[in-house]
Amino acid sequence: MKVKYSICTDAVFRGMDTVEAIEGIKAAGFLYYEFWRYIGKDLQAMKAKGDSLGVSCISCSGKAKPVNLNDPKDHAEWIEVLKGSIGAAKILGNKQLVVVPGNDTGARRDFQYKAVVTALKMAVPVLVENNINLVLEPLNGRVDHAGTFLEYTDEAFAILDEVNSSNIKLLFDIYHQQITEGDVIRRMVSRIKQIGHVHTAGSTGRNELDIGELNYPKVIEAILEAGYDGYIGFEYFPAGDSLSGLKRMYEILPK
Repeated sequence: MKVKYSICTDAVFRGMDTVEAIEGIKAAGFLYYEFWRYIGKDLQAMKAKGDSLGVSCISCSGKAKPVNLNDPKDHAEWIEVLKGSIGAAKILGNKQLVVVPGNDTGARRDFQYKAVVTALKMAVPVLVENNINLVLEPLNGRVDHAGTFLEYTDEAFAILDEVNSSNIKLLFDIYHQQITEGDVIRRMVSRIKQIGHVHTAGSTGRNELDIGELNYPKVIEAILEAGYDGYIGFEYFPAGDSLSGLKRMYEILPK
């Protein structure tokens, strides 16, 4: 399989121990996984299981706990949290962390925007020193994340333009952006070099990719043709059995 699909264990195998989930990923034919927060997980056992099966961790959350990038008073704590997340990533061997700015604090929007830029610029030396990349994720506030600060990709790309670091790119979550703004193929292709990771889920419902209004084979083919060579993450909640759904995804998606 040339296309690099990554399975989010905390979504696709919700409630299952991550070590068991890694076994399921391998059984379905996939080679990469990701997850959310590392707190409470046996990272050493995950690493050992992945190594034994040839399944690699490629990404996890950049937060051990919620810290607002859009609030300057949280910036010092954010850098310490980032360092802790980098430590977890090094145990697992992954080179990428995911971050979301936080919920709207009620302050002026331009003030919060500048705070996000500042926080990310503060992170750059830490990322460079540790050879780690960060991907910034906008979320949808309409259905899943009411009150979130960052929703629109144009604003997210503007933030990345100001930060101007090859170590920080966009996580384009197709499910979230279909809800927020649509037109996902054009938006992705137009900024493909600044997209460091992709998340997928059926829209609506956030289930398997073939459930909903999006033609995922077409979307994936379009971004591959545009030059995207990163990972494509499955961050959906199965409508049925996790393993059978993954095997179906393996059959229907571009390889």
